[in-house]
Amino acid sequence: QVQLVESGGGLVQAGGSLRLSCVASGSASSIYSMGWYRQAPGKQRELVASHTRGGTTNYAHSVKGRFTISRDNAKNSVYLQMNSLKPEDTGVYYCNTKILGILAQVYWGQGTQVTVSS
Repeated sequence: QVQLVESGGGLVQAGGSLRLSCVASGSASSIYSMGWYRQAPGKQRELVASHTRGGTTNYAHSVKGRFTISRDNAKNSVYLQMNSLKPEDTGVYYCNTKILGILAQVYWGQGTQVTVSS
C-alpha cells in the first residue's frame, strides 16, 4: 500500500508561484510514474504534468512553459514548480503515482487546494 502526502498548496495572486510537493510512502520501489492532476469545480480531473521513470515528462498545453515537474527518486517524491500562475490554474491538485507489479496500481493523494486570485 502506498500513501501520497501532498503539501504546498495555498492562495496566491496571479503571477505568483507555488511549489507543490508529494511524498510517496510504503512499498514504492517500483514506481513507474508520478504526476499531478487538477480538478476545478464542475470539471473533470485533468493531467497537469507527469514524470515517468526514465525522465520522460508531459505537460498540459495550458501549463507548458510555466510549470515544471521534477522527481527525487531517493525520496520517492515529486514536485511541481508553478510559476506565472493564472486564475484558471485554480483547482484541487492531486498527486498521482503508478506502481508496476503483477497489475499496475494507481494511487492518489488527498488533494491540495490551489487558488489564484487576480
